[in-house]
Amino acid sequence: MEIKAPLLPESVADATVASWHKSIGDSVTEGEVICELETDKVMLEVPALSDGVITEIIKPEGSTVVADELIGKIESSAATKVSGVSASSKDTNKVTESKDAMPSLKNSETQKSKAVEAESSLSESVPPQSPSTRKMMLEHNLTSDQIKGTGKSGRITKEDIETHIAKSASSSASSSITKIDLTSASVDQENTATGSRHTERVAMTRMRTTIAARLLQSQQNTASLTTFNEVDLTQVMTLRKEYKEGFEKKYGIKLGFMSFFTKACCTALKLFPEVNASIDGSDIIYHNYCDIGVAVSTEKGLVVPVVRNAESLAMHEIEKSIAMYANKAREGRLTLDEMTGGTFSITNGGTFGSMLSTPILNIPQSAILGMHNIIKRPMVVDGEIQIRPMMYLALTYDHRIIDGSQSVRFLVTVKQLLEDPARLLLDI
Repeated sequence: MEIKAPLLPESVADATVASWHKSIGDSVTEGEVICELETDKVMLEVPALSDGVITEIIKPEGSTVVADELIGKIESSAATKVSGVSASSKDTNKVTESKDAMPSLKNSETQKSKAVEAESSLSESVPPQSPSTRKMMLEHNLTSDQIKGTGKSGRITKEDIETHIAKSASSSASSSITKIDLTSASVDQENTATGSRHTERVAMTRMRTTIAARLLQSQQNTASLTTFNEVDLTQVMTLRKEYKEGFEKKYGIKLGFMSFFTKACCTALKLFPEVNASIDGSDIIYHNYCDIGVAVSTEKGLVVPVVRNAESLAMHEIEKSIAMYANKAREGRLTLDEMTGGTFSITNGGTFGSMLSTPILNIPQSAILGMHNIIKRPMVVDGEIQIRPMMYLALTYDHRIIDGSQSVRFLVTVKQLLEDPARLLLDI
């Protein structure tokens, strides 16, 4: 049975074989993931279509493949059984002679069978790992029995692998130190005083290559400019504190900041349609809907899944959509359709502690809002100094389509809606 590359998403010409989870001679079961392909944006899993044994790997790791291309072969269990019965009936005498002449062969096969059973038993006891974790283990030639998993049900996480690698490096370093020749101790001490110096060349992944190309294209082909403001989040935080328990109990999702910012942006985009528009050649395309891209950081890079028609969604629907996309992004299950077609984007560098930044446009969109961390600062309120939770906002926009006054007024509108969130409900 042939193993073929799956159909690729629209606009994706080819893919790279990221990793093989099975080797030639390994047994597989129907539906088991045996190979992973990496495209510009998503990881594609290739499952086995039947039980059997891997007999050939045509496209090794790092190879480029197109849709429906042959990448390997499986000998199904049924074919193996038929072949075995036929060979047994034709060569009964030879097998008998072989048993007498080569008893060691039998012992070898028995040992091999026991080894396969032991390996199978071990693999069943080890919880399944995420694609990114399995790939990282393959890159460092590690197996599941070498690492103690601290994740759910003993699952191995990226941090577990990094800890194991760090410990191995530390033990190797201390082992090498014990072997130092005392006659050259003074030279070695001088060398170790400067620390370890080495370089490593690693090929960029397809996703990182695409991100780099798009960011460079954005910088070179847009007249990007950034305007800043700050917002007092006292009212938003008061609402969250008062209603978060009831909100989570009713909808099964936490009330976060992103739903407030998304609703505020949707309201402001209606008032300033140029911010929600894009340039196509010499034309301007205006959108009468708000497809909001929400930047999500993953191990492989930044992805921007899109919340469709956010202007018509309730707060809990927005929170659930963002949470779903974030989980899919970190597990590498986002589809290309879920990351294309946005009209405006929001990125939250504050989750990593960023105080201020200038986000880069997600072309062909004409604007992106940057959120930052919340810091309590002394502010003058009604002639008095009060401690308020403040956040800096940054709006990067394409000056070819958005004038400076429009960008400033848009950001001020977002600020006003967040400082008085009742206006989001009243639509005023």
